[in-house]
Amino acid sequence: MSGLKNSPFGKRLRATHQDTEDDAPRRTRQRVNPAFALSPAAPTPSLTPSFDSSRPTTSDTSGPDSPIDSFRGHREYGDRFVPSRDTGDMRTSYHLMDESGPSTPSKHRTIPTESDALKEQANAIFTSILHTEVTPPSPRRPASPTRPAHSSSSIAPSTPTRRRIFHYNSPSSNPGTPTHGRRLDTPTDEAYSMSPVRAESRQLLESPRRQLRSVCKTPYRVLDAPDLADDFYLNLVDWSSTNVLGVGLGSCVYLWTAHNAVVSKLCDLSGVADTISSVAWVQKGTTLAVGTLSGHLHIYDAPTLSIVRTYAPAHTQRIGALSWNGHILSSGSRDRMVHHRDVREGAGGRPFRRCAGHRQEVCGLRWSGELGLGFGGGRGVGVIAGGSGGGGGTGVDGGIGAPSTGGAVAQGPGGSGMGSALASGGNDNKVCIWDLRGSRRASSSSSSAHTSGSGPGGSIGTSTHSSRLSTGSDGDGDVPLWKFHEHTAAVKALAWDPHVSGVLATGGGTQDKHIRFWNTSNGTMLNELDTGSQVCNLIWSHTSHELVSTHGFSSTTPQNQICIWRYPSLSQVASLTGHTHRVLYLAMSPDGETIVTGAGDETLRFWNAFPRREGAGERAGGVLDWGRLIR
Repeated sequence: MSGLKNSPFGKRLRATHQDTEDDAPRRTRQRVNPAFALSPAAPTPSLTPSFDSSRPTTSDTSGPDSPIDSFRGHREYGDRFVPSRDTGDMRTSYHLMDESGPSTPSKHRTIPTESDALKEQANAIFTSILHTEVTPPSPRRPASPTRPAHSSSSIAPSTPTRRRIFHYNSPSSNPGTPTHGRRLDTPTDEAYSMSPVRAESRQLLESPRRQLRSVCKTPYRVLDAPDLADDFYLNLVDWSSTNVLGVGLGSCVYLWTAHNAVVSKLCDLSGVADTISSVAWVQKGTTLAVGTLSGHLHIYDAPTLSIVRTYAPAHTQRIGALSWNGHILSSGSRDRMVHHRDVREGAGGRPFRRCAGHRQEVCGLRWSGELGLGFGGGRGVGVIAGGSGGGGGTGVDGGIGAPSTGGAVAQGPGGSGMGSALASGGNDNKVCIWDLRGSRRASSSSSSAHTSGSGPGGSIGTSTHSSRLSTGSDGDGDVPLWKFHEHTAAVKALAWDPHVSGVLATGGGTQDKHIRFWNTSNGTMLNELDTGSQVCNLIWSHTSHELVSTHGFSSTTPQNQICIWRYPSLSQVASLTGHTHRVLYLAMSPDGETIVTGAGDETLRFWNAFPRREGAGERAGGVLDWGRLIR
């Protein structure tokens, strides 16, 4: 070997290797510790990708690979480890999965447009069956695997290639434990079942389920409504108890009769350069109230298409909200005031009550007596004259007499305290509850309670409940009974629950997106629902305990949907889509089966949202129908 090293050939070979190393940059040289065959410093990464990023690599050289480099470059990777399922816990692994994910913020929440009760029930059953199949109940949990103890003189660890990856074994059983009832001797055992699922899943599939109704997702009628304003603060659609739909289009009001689809023009204000801003039918009758942008208030008789009286001006700015309570007409305006008038007074009569509880425009008004608990039925509140020369007296069955300017509001025979409550919503994000009788708050068991609303002169938090019936002072009724501050956007949508007394539903605008439910008896919030989009209108069903909401702007893709919610579970029954603009207007037919929606796309769509009331036909023609016998 020494002869070859000192021979001319060996010298020339060493000189060639030395010249090659001198030509390569010094920073690319690999300095290897001859003792450990390891590089003391981390080299620069090569252009060739490597599975092991921590393994040092060298740049390409013209010389052959050294044995050390060959040893380092060769790495043996074993197969993936497949654990034995006998020692795993599938039930724990299943429950560790995050099914719902993190709660989505309100601004990113969307309501599924095709969600309905039937699909929700099917999804719930599928989830239950999946849970039963993936994590079957086990009578005995397997023992945790234990590592065998090794002595200090144990052999050195072997390479990964010698490890047993696949391990097959039979289920372990204790010799002292008897066989569980000889399964194969039982004809009904799962081993003989032809079903692909377990017995628990079969029982779940075969169990009876609650029959759910199906809501048609398409409107059965669509009407063109040209010049239907795309304004959140207006109320231009209302449906009367005589099955006539009133719609304000520009400067005109049109009447659409449902049973024969006849359209009539009620009025045209283009001659006086005015525009319709709100319409509202009286609860029982053919009287229609019309508010305008200039603050004028007109009362029309629909059958004769004639005007009964005009209040000019009723407000200093536009009238965006109207609500009836018998012969009392309440109007909310952009001037932040709520006025109450008796329509039986002469034209130009002053309001007998003014309420100032909002700091911005009043865009929503709703009497709790609008569902038949108003005046004239013996169950409402009546206005009686006060002061000297006091005007008219009480009407028949708790009706209204013409009040004077000093008149007070008193409860009629059989009156209900909550039948006289008025809810108002404003652009100041506040909801006010008014009681025109002047009473403060209902008495409670405790003298003070923590509430979510603020009362007369109070603030959110602790408040004293007192029962005091006011009798005729000018300040009575001018301060709200309750004032709720939880909404963070304008509140236009208001709806009193016809099935539970004193429950009010309110909906917030674009920055709020919530529907909140209030107990107006004690001023507390019962529940809230994040809808993910602007709440434009709310209305309760008369045939079922469900709520309809219409929606507009959203932080994500606008959906412009109509949603039906079941109360109090707040589960969604159906989501109806079809409008291309936000759904700003909503009304319900007198039979409670049909709803009509209006939007900025200048269309009116009619939906079959609720089932027919059971036994309605028999009660309508029955002999004991008190509505027909009592006048």
